[in-house]
Amino acid sequence: MLAALLAATTGDVTKAGKAIGLALGVGLGALGAGVGIGNIFGSYLSGAMRNPSAAPGQFTNLLIGFALAEATGLFGLLIALIILYG
Repeated sequence: MLAALLAATTGDVTKAGKAIGLALGVGLGALGAGVGIGNIFGSYLSGAMRNPSAAPGQFTNLLIGFALAEATGLFGLLIALIILYG
């Protein structure tokens, strides 16, 4: 993929800037999603170890939080690709 980006941006400063923005956007989006997912699962496990009887009741909230955190990473990728190729 890197070779395709380099070939697509040869001699064009605007496309090169967009490619750099793509890398930053996707990287920061993935970093934020990873941190968010880690916090969600860490908090769930901590709570489940303290009160195991309440863990099944919080499992739905765990999945909703996971989906929302993962969606932010995917939205970052989508918007970066729209900017690059749009």
